[in-house]
Amino acid sequence: MKIGVIGAGNIGGVLGKKWAAAGHTVTFGVRNPADTKFDTLHSAGTVSSIEEAVKSGEVIVLTLPGAAVADFAETHGAALASKILIDTTNNVRSPELNNLVVLAAKTPKAHLARAFSTLGWENFANPQINGEQIDLFFCAQPAARDIVEALISAIGLRPVYLGDVDLAPALDGMTRVWFALAYRQNRGRRIAFKLLIER
Repeated sequence: MKIGVIGAGNIGGVLGKKWAAAGHTVTFGVRNPADTKFDTLHSAGTVSSIEEAVKSGEVIVLTLPGAAVADFAETHGAALASKILIDTTNNVRSPELNNLVVLAAKTPKAHLARAFSTLGWENFANPQINGEQIDLFFCAQPAARDIVEALISAIGLRPVYLGDVDLAPALDGMTRVWFALAYRQNRGRRIAFKLLIER
């Protein structure tokens, strides 16, 4: 699968490298592809302009700062038609953590999903804690669900589907729980969630 990762910080870098290791073709879209800080990504994929990453990807994964998503959607909305668009971003200073309303307005023909937003990047780099596989909760429009689930599994996480993107506020509640535990209670960033089901 061809994946365009928009942004190449901790989350984008970790996800892109793991998808490349799983056999996917990854293009990292950044403002300045020549910057030497991206040198470590060349072994995992192509580092290019944001425009090229959007053009080349079947799946576009937003790992930008949350506040930058509106400008991205305004600029590239038409090019995202029919693509799967995964919002990982968090507007930590806003009442609404996700950017799905903006994305739906600017990219109405994209297939939206919300994933990789409830945990710190360290848990994507190492998706087990004390030998237990970490669960990643996500929501997605029906056309995106199977592919997003496969990409979560490729990271080594267990996907747990909540439903369509109208459930993004419930998912974002889990993000706020994670922040409260990690920072307000000083439990550290290597904490995660597990769904237990009685059989």
